[in-house]
Amino acid sequence: MSAEYATFGLAPATRAGGLLADGDYQVHRDFVDFVVDGCPLLFRLSDLDAVSPLASDVPPSLFTAQVQSLLLETEAPLPAGRYIVYGCPECEDLACGAVTAVIERDGEDFVWRDFAWQTDEHADLELNGYHGLGPFRFQGTEYRTALAALLDGDVPGARRRVLLIGARVALLAKLAAALRTIGIGADIAHDADGVPADELRGYDAVVFGRSVSADERDAVRRAFAGAGVDVPCVDGFAPVVPLLVAQTEQALERGPHGRRRLTELTAAGDAAELEVTSSCRVRLTAYRIDRFSRARAQDLFDGVLEPGRHRVPLDAKALKGEAYLVARTGGTVLVTEVRR
Repeated sequence: MSAEYATFGLAPATRAGGLLADGDYQVHRDFVDFVVDGCPLLFRLSDLDAVSPLASDVPPSLFTAQVQSLLLETEAPLPAGRYIVYGCPECEDLACGAVTAVIERDGEDFVWRDFAWQTDEHADLELNGYHGLGPFRFQGTEYRTALAALLDGDVPGARRRVLLIGARVALLAKLAAALRTIGIGADIAHDADGVPADELRGYDAVVFGRSVSADERDAVRRAFAGAGVDVPCVDGFAPVVPLLVAQTEQALERGPHGRRRLTELTAAGDAAELEVTSSCRVRLTAYRIDRFSRARAQDLFDGVLEPGRHRVPLDAKALKGEAYLVARTGGTVLVTEVRR
């Protein structure tokens, strides 16, 4: 079988959750992505919001079954030896669409070929094949070692948990409910005084409300430092729940900078400047506070951008006054204040 050798690896990845401007929401998912020749395979699929079957928030037995399936220790779940490589992040229904591939052995090697978009049991390669993607030949030892490590308990990711600090309890309660809705645990406190070190170590980020003073923030940071843990601290831009959720998602991003699709975002006047590392779909949403202190949200851009730096014109009316911009891809969220 003709296929050039490619390196195979695994890396933790995130499908960022969030509250969207249209009132919908998407769930936060932590999963393990496939890394082919040093690049996440998902990055080769520019307009795809999906996760691999190796999701860290599924029960251990299901996770183990997925690993064994990729090792070809069980029968293929789809006809013609096809396996799901990426599926819907919200459910497990094939009808939502999935990227599938034939996975087979060739001697000691493993080969992934005939990638396709599939919505039922049978793939139409002519109509829905990812032409030009693969085939990939992986050395058996490297392939088995990477996947077997997951069965030994080396599973990156766990349910995220954040600590919310502030005086506006009603706002924090709404924020906590929103974070829990998308799959992130959240607790509310006035400060971190007297909180046991073991409990502080269970948090992945701290979110400060705007009413929290600099001295109070420093005290919280000292409490975490005393517990021997370094967590990102989020200074809430404005009392707008979807905006605070986006800031929290940005703080929870844990992938290495070089493997993030969206690496930079600034906004000034009537344009945004951003940088993407691979072809991907980007959505830009503006949040502003009007003169009556009401929050306004508006989607300003939704399209696929090629790798590199981009200047995207924006609707200046949506950025009047105190305004913030959220850029979102499948795995990364960035938030910035709009400069005047």
